Amino acid sequence: MSIQIKQATVEDSVFLAEMILQSSRAGKKDGLFDLLFETNDDTVILEKLEKLTQTTAKSHCHYSNFLIGKMDGINVGTLCSYEPRIATKETFINALAEIDCIEQEEHLEVLFACDFKLNNRTLMFDFMEELEGFIDVGVLKALMQKSLLTARLKGYRIAQTIIEIGSLESQLLYKKLGFSEVNQLKCELYKEKFGRLGLSLMAIEF
Repeated sequence: MSIQIKQATVEDSVFLAEMILQSSRAGKKDGLFDLLFETNDDTVILEKLEKLTQTTAKSHCHYSNFLIGKMDGINVGTLCSYEPRIATKETFINALAEIDCIEQEEHLEVLFACDFKLNNRTLMFDFMEELEGFIDVGVLKALMQKSLLTARLKGYRIAQTIIEIGSLESQLLYKKLGFSEVNQLKCELYKEKFGRLGLSLMAIEF
């Protein structure tokens, strides 16, 4: 079975919403969007995430930032890449406002408390996910290779990603793809909200 990589379109919003939710929870009971949308109802969260991928404000969740991996015509994985100078935290707040999530300042506090002050000359990766039945068949590697090729054409030489401290599966996956840890940020508020010590910044030069 060969892997095809395509640019996501607005028609892919349902699948992107599923992968964003899966990524945000990362084995936890509650992820960022459970917190922001104040519910654990998957149907409600997925509906809001679907809308979030289509907002005028192009946050990191916007469909245009995603590549999708397909096998036999089925969507099986995603990888989001975005420029932190464009998809800022303020852009994310504006996107949330567009879908009527406007009273979330107290929940958004965790995003500002655990902040690496990212370099605008780096490209960020997020939401690298695959369907359960397609793990370790090369989907994520193919997505990463395509993303790095596109990033190089745009003039980038460093890409980074943020994972949770203690998320060993994610850490091993990114290390396997050539990333190494460059910084760690322990955060009491993050631990209080999600039960994890904080965040780890990983990077790759290419």
